[in-house]
Amino acid sequence: MTTGIFAWIAAHAAEEQKQNGENDITPYWRTLKTGGFLNEKYPGGTEAQKRLLELEGHTVVRKGKKLVVLNYERSLAQI
Repeated sequence: MTTGIFAWIAAHAAEEQKQNGENDITPYWRTLKTGGFLNEKYPGGTEAQKRLLELEGHTVVRKGKKLVVLNYERSLAQI
């Protein structure tokens, strides 16, 4: 739960920076929920996150009532 709260804070802070004209913001839209699902609590909801991900070349599909990034596993960060 704590991770979700901090992700929400980072997303909204980045969006505020963007509205203030800053270009170098945290790409919060790249963080997904478990299973590759989009986060409805991010600024603009899942449709805004979908648009940003598609601009980067990802494919977003509907799975039931939710949106998920197709083959998201290919883009996971390697730690």
